[in-house]
Amino acid sequence: MHMADALLAPAVAATMYAATGVAAGVSIKTLRKDENTQKLPTMAVASALVFAGQMINYTIPGTGSSGHLCGGMLLTGLLGPQAGFLSMIVILAIQALFFADGGLLALGANCWNMAFYGCFVGYYLIWKPVMHSKLFGKSGARTAGRLKIALSSILGCVLTLQLGALSVVLETSISGITELPFGAFVAVMQPIHLAIGLVEGLITSAVLIFVYETRPELIMDADTSGDAVRSKCSLKTTLVILAVVVAVVGGGLSLVASGNPDGLEWSMFGNAESGYSENMGLDEENYGVSSTAADTAASIQEKTAFLPDYAFANSDSAAGTTVSGLVGSAIVAALAAAICFAGGFFRKKHKKAAAKA
Repeated sequence: MHMADALLAPAVAATMYAATGVAAGVSIKTLRKDENTQKLPTMAVASALVFAGQMINYTIPGTGSSGHLCGGMLLTGLLGPQAGFLSMIVILAIQALFFADGGLLALGANCWNMAFYGCFVGYYLIWKPVMHSKLFGKSGARTAGRLKIALSSILGCVLTLQLGALSVVLETSISGITELPFGAFVAVMQPIHLAIGLVEGLITSAVLIFVYETRPELIMDADTSGDAVRSKCSLKTTLVILAVVVAVVGGGLSLVASGNPDGLEWSMFGNAESGYSENMGLDEENYGVSSTAADTAASIQEKTAFLPDYAFANSDSAAGTTVSGLVGSAIVAALAAAICFAGGFFRKKHKKAAAKA
């Protein structure tokens, strides 16, 4: 669902940057009060996991399309909405700057569409109510915890991807892209992202249930009071296992990702080459709006993207994909950890100043 700059008018792009900036500011302010010392290493590994996971496109059978992990609900289940949202911003910014995945002008919109809904709407509307409910029997029982995580993950992913897809349609319509009439674009975008959301929900639930089985206190709002809910691994072991998964997914499984267009690309351009519908039938080389802002953003990306499209420049070598997965995951992990560490440093500094006062 990474939007290209051609899909947004500069005014719409600026508005989405402002909205994302406000949400990020509130998140930073909230996290400065967070005393959870486990969040720094978890934030680093979880962010890398989502980056690697987004490189794996899975085929949606019978459509000629594919989907990939969005990651908002996964990060929210591990980190909470604020840290999850900031982690998603890191991931999407790194993808845009270093891998030319998603437009730089469209970064604010991409953060809103792919992160805000999953992290905030998904958490407060789905995750928190379900995890605090008395569904599935006795509170604190491991089976009840598993079922709550699965239900929250699937419902959350479906709902938030539908909202993200609808936002894409609204943003392009407001931008005046007449090649994408609102009704027809909605009719194509929503069903395909329903299917993508269902698969993402299953993946998200699988990862979070694994963490719940090994280190249940890492799961947001999980009831760990029952005797049946005990850690099977240390924090270090759990994070090492997840780090290994990152390396395997980003460095290996990314090589076998589906080559079909993702939900947004499929909606706009179709996949007639493989015998499927043309959908909106846009020309991939000439569509959307052009602007000085978009041209400037594109020129910046050309200079910063050292692995464009997750490959070596002007090369078809599979090694480029492997390197992209490993290097990108490492950069995301380091930057996420740095942000979390900086927040802790300023929080301690603020406490010392308050104590002296």
